[in-house]
Amino acid sequence: MKTFAYTALDAAGRKKSGFVDAETKQTAIAKVASEGKFVVDIQEAEEKVATKAVVGGKISRSDLALFTRRLADLSAAGLPLDRVLKVISEQSESPLLAHIVESVLENVRGGMPVSEALAQHPKYFPEVYTQTLRAGEASGQFPEVAGRLADFQQMEVTRRSQIASAMVYPIVLTVVAVGVVVFLLTFVVPRLSGVFRDLGGDLPATTRILLATTDFLTSNGLTLLAGIIVTVLALRAWFATPGGALFRDMTVLRAPLLGKIVEKAVVSRYSRVLGMLVYGGVPILESLNLAGLSTGNRVFAQHSEKVREDVREGRSIADSMRDASCFPPVLTHMVAIGEETGDLPKMLSRVSDSLDFEVDNGIRRLMSLFEPAIVIVMGSFVGFVVLSVLLPIYQAQNLVK
Repeated sequence: MKTFAYTALDAAGRKKSGFVDAETKQTAIAKVASEGKFVVDIQEAEEKVATKAVVGGKISRSDLALFTRRLADLSAAGLPLDRVLKVISEQSESPLLAHIVESVLENVRGGMPVSEALAQHPKYFPEVYTQTLRAGEASGQFPEVAGRLADFQQMEVTRRSQIASAMVYPIVLTVVAVGVVVFLLTFVVPRLSGVFRDLGGDLPATTRILLATTDFLTSNGLTLLAGIIVTVLALRAWFATPGGALFRDMTVLRAPLLGKIVEKAVVSRYSRVLGMLVYGGVPILESLNLAGLSTGNRVFAQHSEKVREDVREGRSIADSMRDASCFPPVLTHMVAIGEETGDLPKMLSRVSDSLDFEVDNGIRRLMSLFEPAIVIVMGSFVGFVVLSVLLPIYQAQNLVK
């Protein structure tokens, strides 16, 4: 028997992916067709995954969030975990994820816990993910913990989708503006420069500036482009180092307007991950470590590590955060209340919800400022070009008179 990965269309025309065991490809197609599906692509599972790997196959955040949601809902319904994984594998629309779940299923059937089986694939399931599920298994609250993890992932997907949607118009506007500027400076103005010189007389200052800029770009355009590419690649290489990444994250946090929004988003993510881990039963020191790493910001990761060391020495979490200075007062006060009442996860969740609301409003305000700013800059440049072109013509007319 061989395992085949297939992509098919159901009766409603929806694309479905999964795996089927059969001796030959024709037999596999017949099995899938017997379920009322029309096969559009089928390959041996190993061949399918190899093809995906060649093109850099990845599991999207939305696919991972859907996997976690199904894991939580099906386990909460009382299904055994091996059956849960089998159902998820059959329902997954990502052949790569379906193959990985099949591998996880084999390990689970061999007696391995789900969290440990998922940890065998760290490229797709990060440590904070598997540690959370491991704590849920240990505390007997696997469905509840998996549900919280799914909520967190779905919120992350929604946030990224909102940001991407909000950025579409400004990005298009910026690209068009840059394209118009390059077109004017490299194509239109050079063809007018000879006309300006034939007019004679002293050219206006704006016209001289425009011509000098155009001459520089046409003469050194390739060199300038190469310099920009080299600079970008050098910065990317530097940002990949610990020092460069720290400088980048620090610069972003200090940026006007954007810095406050990023800071609130980072603290919100930190609070939600920390609350989720504590709720799942992960030891507090490990929770602080994972929450700091999950922020994706080196500055907060360093401060979280400092908080972790203070807590290890016996200090309260709230006092340690207060001394770290990068955590906002709303977080430290709510953490203090959570420690006093014994309901830290609930307090952290409230902080995260509040900050998420502020981040959403901040993004909308920033976009409302960014769009007209682009229009104003673009309009000013076009006005400058028009003025530079018309002034020498007007001067020539006066000389003729």
